[in-house]
Amino acid sequence: MAELATLFSHYIFVYAKVAVLIMASPAPKSPEQSEKNRKYDRQLRLWGDHGQASLEAAHICLINATGLGTEILKSLVLPGIGAFTIVDGKKITHEDIGANFFLDVDSVGKSRAQTATQMLLELNPDVRGDYIDEEPEQILYSSPDFFNSFTVVMATSLTEKSLILLSKKLWELDIPLIVCKSIGFIAYMRIQVKEHTVVETHPDNERPDLRLDKPFDSLKKHLDSMNLDEMNFNDHSHVPYLVILYKYLKEWIAEYGDLPRNYKDKQKLKEMIRKGMRKDENDSRNIEENFEEAMKAVNTSISRTVVPSNVTNILNDERCINLTAKSSSFWIIAKAVRDFVENEGGGLLPLKGSLPDMTADTEKYVNLQQIYHKQATADAEAVWRRTLQLLRQLGRASDSISEREVRLFCRHASEIYVEKGTCIADENDPKSIDTNNIVQSLENPESMMVYYVVLRGIEKFQTEYNSYPGEFNDQVEPDIVKLKACINKLLSEWGCGSLAKDDYVHEFCRFGGAELHSVSAFLGGLAAQETIKFITNQYKPIHNTFIYDAVSSSSATFYF
Repeated sequence: MAELATLFSHYIFVYAKVAVLIMASPAPKSPEQSEKNRKYDRQLRLWGDHGQASLEAAHICLINATGLGTEILKSLVLPGIGAFTIVDGKKITHEDIGANFFLDVDSVGKSRAQTATQMLLELNPDVRGDYIDEEPEQILYSSPDFFNSFTVVMATSLTEKSLILLSKKLWELDIPLIVCKSIGFIAYMRIQVKEHTVVETHPDNERPDLRLDKPFDSLKKHLDSMNLDEMNFNDHSHVPYLVILYKYLKEWIAEYGDLPRNYKDKQKLKEMIRKGMRKDENDSRNIEENFEEAMKAVNTSISRTVVPSNVTNILNDERCINLTAKSSSFWIIAKAVRDFVENEGGGLLPLKGSLPDMTADTEKYVNLQQIYHKQATADAEAVWRRTLQLLRQLGRASDSISEREVRLFCRHASEIYVEKGTCIADENDPKSIDTNNIVQSLENPESMMVYYVVLRGIEKFQTEYNSYPGEFNDQVEPDIVKLKACINKLLSEWGCGSLAKDDYVHEFCRFGGAELHSVSAFLGGLAAQETIKFITNQYKPIHNTFIYDAVSSSSATFYF
C-alpha cells in the first residue's frame, strides 16, 4: 500500500510540474506580450495585470502542511503568488503520505514544513517560499507579532484553543483568515474578515450604462441629430441599435409620459420598433439586424438610471462620510464619488464609458463610442480632482492613491461591494451566534447544518481528549459516546435540542479524523480561490461558512 501511495504521489507531482511547463510554454510570437504574460495569459483574463501584480506582491501564511494545506498552496503557487510561509512543527508520518501527494515514503520522519516547501517551490520558479519548523501554538504564544505582515493567513487542522487565539489576533490586525478542515467525505471552510472592499465584482449579468432615459448633453445632441426617416436602406440598417432605442423611447415617453414599467409595456415598445423595420427592395429576405438587436436590448437597456441601493448604502456609510487619516483608498475614493453624485453627476454615478457590440457602420459606432468614452473620462477626472482634495485635507500624500485606481473605481462604481464579516472566535460565545438560524436549519432533514454542528463538536472533542474521535481503532465505540456528549453540550449552550439522528456521529467516528485527498483537493482549490479574491480585491468572497459533502457532491453556505 505504501508503494502504491508513493507511486501515485510521484505521478501527481510530475503531473503538476508538467502543468507548469504547459502554462509556461511559448505562445505565438507577439512583440507586445512578455514572457510572464504568456505564462499567465489565462488568469490575466480573469483578474487583469493589476490583479496579477497584487498576487505577486502578496505574502501568505499556511498553518500546517496537511494534504489539504498543500493543496491550497499548490493552487496559489501555480498562478504566481509572491511568497508563502509554512508554519508546521510536525514530522512526516505514513498517514501523511496517504493523503498528501507532495510527500513520499523517503520523507517519513523529516520536517513536514521543510519538505512541503521544497516540493511546492519546484512548481513555479517565480515564487518564494519559507518555512518555520515549529508548532503553530508555540509561535502564537511566544511570537504573536509573527503574523502581522501577512496578506492572508490560512489554517488547517488547528486546535480550537489555538484557532480562537489566532482568530482574535488577526481580527485586531484586519488580516483575512481562512480556516479549512477535511475529515472523511466532509469538508468545511470558514472565512473571517473584518472588512473587505471590492471594486471589481465581475457580475454575471452586467447591465450596460447607456443613460437613454437621462442622456448627457453631448449624447443627446448626437442622437437628436440623426433622423431615421431620412436615411436610405443601407444607412438605416447600419445605425447602432442604441440610436434606435433612443428614438422609439422618445416616442413612447411622448405618448405615455414615462418609461415602460412592466413586461407588457416593453412588449409594446418592441412592437413599435418592429414596425419601424424596413425591407430591402432588392432582397426581401434581408432583415435589419440592428432593429432585431434593439428589440432584444429593450429588457436590458431600457430602465431608469439611478444609483443602485447597495451603492447608496456604501456612499451613506459612516466610513464614507467621515473620513480619517487612516481611511483606506476605497473609502476615500467612495467619498469623492459621493461628492460627484451630489454635484457634477446630477444624482448619477460616473459614466462607465463602455458600449456593447452592435451591428453598425464602423464610423457611426466609433463616433458613438468616442462620445461615451469622452464623457466617462470627464467624470473620472472630476472624481480624481476631488480625491486629491480629500487627500490634502487628510494630510495624506497625493500619490497614495493613483489616478488609475480612481478610473477603475469610476468604471465599476455601480458594482462596488463591502463585505462586513464576523470573528470566528465569537462563534464560541453562545450570545454572539445566531442560534435561531441553527435551530431552523436543523429542523430541515436535508440541511447540511448538521455537518457544521458535528464538526464543531469534533473541535470540542479534540480540546478535551487531544485526538480525533475514532482515531484509534479500539476507541471507536467509546468515542461515539464521547462525541455525542460534546455535541449535546454544544447544542445545549445554543439552546437547541439534540440531533434527530446519531448516524452522523457514527460516520465521523468511523472517519477517525482521516483526510481523503480527493476531498482535500476540491476544497483546496476553493480556498485558494477565496484567497485570491482577498488579495486582488476582485469577485465577492463566500459569506462566511462553506460545507461540502463529497458523497452527494453537494454544498451549502451559512452565515454566522
